[in-house]
Amino acid sequence: MSRLFGTDGVRGLANRELTAALALGLAQASAVVLTKGHHADARRAEGRRPVAVVARDPRVSGEFLTAAVCAGLASSGVDVLDAGVIPTPAAAFLVDDIGADFGVMISASHNPAPDNGIKFFAFGGTKLPDEVEDRIEAAMAEPQLMPVGGDVGRIRRFADAEDRYVLHLLGALPHRLDGLHVVLDCAHGAASAVSPEVFTDAGAKVTLIGADPDGVNINDGVGSTHLDNLARAVLEHGADVGIAHDGDADRCLAVDATGAVVDGDQIMAIIAVAHKEHGRLAHDTLVATVMSNLGLIRAMEQHGIAVRQTRVGDRYVLEDMSAGGYTLGGEQSGHIVFSDHATTGDGILTGLSLVARMAETGKSLAELARVMTVFPQILVNVGGVDRERLDGDQGVADAVAALEAELGDTGRVLLRPSGTEPVVRVMVEAADQATADRVAHELADVVRERLAL
Repeated sequence: MSRLFGTDGVRGLANRELTAALALGLAQASAVVLTKGHHADARRAEGRRPVAVVARDPRVSGEFLTAAVCAGLASSGVDVLDAGVIPTPAAAFLVDDIGADFGVMISASHNPAPDNGIKFFAFGGTKLPDEVEDRIEAAMAEPQLMPVGGDVGRIRRFADAEDRYVLHLLGALPHRLDGLHVVLDCAHGAASAVSPEVFTDAGAKVTLIGADPDGVNINDGVGSTHLDNLARAVLEHGADVGIAHDGDADRCLAVDATGAVVDGDQIMAIIAVAHKEHGRLAHDTLVATVMSNLGLIRAMEQHGIAVRQTRVGDRYVLEDMSAGGYTLGGEQSGHIVFSDHATTGDGILTGLSLVARMAETGKSLAELARVMTVFPQILVNVGGVDRERLDGDQGVADAVAALEAELGDTGRVLLRPSGTEPVVRVMVEAADQATADRVAHELADVVRERLAL
């Protein structure tokens, strides 16, 4: 039987795979598992019930899924603070800010509107480790908490949720944004209200696109996975920079004044250099994944910044940051973590920090992005192969070694089984695109021949 939880909570097609019944059961099980601990025990000793923050993005299925989650929690004796539509990082922040026992975010991030997902945050607003998710899944088959009378939970509106988060973001802002014109693409998602407010409060002139959510248009041709509209808007309005969020606003990508895309690696490079300059980069170290561009590694070396590389996935970045006490990390996709201010990736905080660096230095984003040279990169997915044989195949290992020797210091090869699809991913970076393409397809042919099913 496959595991219910994926790499980021439970996701699926809403009302088919992710039903109201499943949401209810998950909520009830989470009440069993996540209300254990000294903080929950202290509440009970004072005659108070455990507390959970519940939030969602604006997709229409979030309405019935939120109702089911709130019902499951309240029927299990958990008081619910319903924060409504807010970004995922806002939900995580609020759990920590008010000392809630846990939180629930209903969102499918950058996925299309018919999908949805449920993710949980532990006490302190941190993501759950795999073993706790497994305990929640197991608890779904066990007796649930069924208090009666005055012991059932209450459901209340978290009235000042958005205001708390806005004040938090403004408090983390390193420099005001006065004089800069920013185009914001909110992906018709959870950032549509908060992001314009905080950028305006920070002093920027703001032009909006993708900020009219109707429940079904989230991520539809807008947001961080569709940057063409943002680039056009920046050029049309003569803006200094464009900032794009995804549906739940835990990611940020950017467009400079010429319409050129600035990805997560470039954003991390700009911010890492700024943080080191101001003594805010713990251990002079940036945490990235193995998919980050070689240009990022080279640029950080030149600035005396070490780069630790983890497996692909923000949870692995977060785990490494927590274990080593590092303060900045993230992914090429724009999922960037500032651990001094957040427990998860925060797209609004990332955008603010990037534009603040422009304001502080007086440099354009294009100038700042020149801190690193992006190596041409190609990713080839090889299907119809046995992923389990990848690590032990000598022929594949020999081919990788030969191609790595050919590239030398001018590129690199990464070979890994996908965690979400039945394919092997072949990623190659090189000094020029033609070399990257040739090497990647040569290696893909070897993988296809050696590991054929």
